[in-house]
Amino acid sequence: MKILGIETSCDDTGIAIYDYKKGLLINEIYNQNILNDKNGGIIPELASRQHMESITFLLHKILKRKHFMKDIDLIAYTAGPGLVSSLLVGATFACSLGFALNIPVVPVNHMEAHLLSPFIECKSIEFPFIALLVSGKHTQIIGVHELGCYELLGNCLDDAVGESFDKIAKLLDLKSPGGSELSKLALIGNKNYFHFPRPMIHHSNLNFSFSGLKTCVTNMIKKCDKSLQTKANIARAFEDAVIDTLLIKTKQALKEKKWNRLVIAGGVSSNYPLRKKSEKMMKKDFNGKVFYARLNFCTDNAAMIAYLGCLRYKEASKCLLDIVVKPKWSIIELDRINR
Repeated sequence: MKILGIETSCDDTGIAIYDYKKGLLINEIYNQNILNDKNGGIIPELASRQHMESITFLLHKILKRKHFMKDIDLIAYTAGPGLVSSLLVGATFACSLGFALNIPVVPVNHMEAHLLSPFIECKSIEFPFIALLVSGKHTQIIGVHELGCYELLGNCLDDAVGESFDKIAKLLDLKSPGGSELSKLALIGNKNYFHFPRPMIHHSNLNFSFSGLKTCVTNMIKKCDKSLQTKANIARAFEDAVIDTLLIKTKQALKEKKWNRLVIAGGVSSNYPLRKKSEKMMKKDFNGKVFYARLNFCTDNAAMIAYLGCLRYKEASKCLLDIVVKPKWSIIELDRINR
């Protein structure tokens, strides 16, 4: 079975082909970083227009290399959560292509795809485990009992981690993608030169809130000089505060569940200090393991969509004119995956 995956949840356009037996065959992506820099951030209407151009460009690029389309058995596309205008581009394209080729189409959840992205190359991850989902719009702690059986343990009450990274990066005059640029700048920052609060770590629940931290850092940026070293010191202190907060809450979740396996997924999971500190925590405190996808599977991509489509193929529909998008589709609304 070969699955064509289509990803258009926000501002990255992705197309991939996953083979049930051979694994990932093709993974192409087109980002909108230049467009976002020019406009000072993501503008939904412009993002969706760019998707319309990029999605056909990427498909033609694939067809020039391999004549895979005649072998495609299933199309999987991101139905949500995400920007509704962007989601509609991918959904319409997928359903139209499925209708033209007379093959089934399955809408999949973007956050479930992130959660399961480490499985693309590591099938040995055992259940149950705690998942820390950290992306541009989501910061969640999920109890994963089995495929498709998820328990929301902690959620973000305001700005997600990725969103906070991007906003602080913009205040530090960094280009897109803001999160990765801020992390690069933090590498030359002096540890403990600044200290920012670790929000909600003394609360009994597992929820997050980063708006207060963002305000604190914003005020510090306004007060300080604009030298590169000062910016780097602020970036380092901000990154340390965020990572400490994430891992304190995650550690609490692991203790409550008495589990010793952790999966970190989403765009922010590519953060190197987060990976190293989580490895240290899992080894020292739980004698356990942490799993995450390789870097190009962390940010939005179609490989994870195609892989999830492979898992949820039994839910595929031949009603190819039913274009489904769910901009606020929660991961806990999903059904168990029958294999």
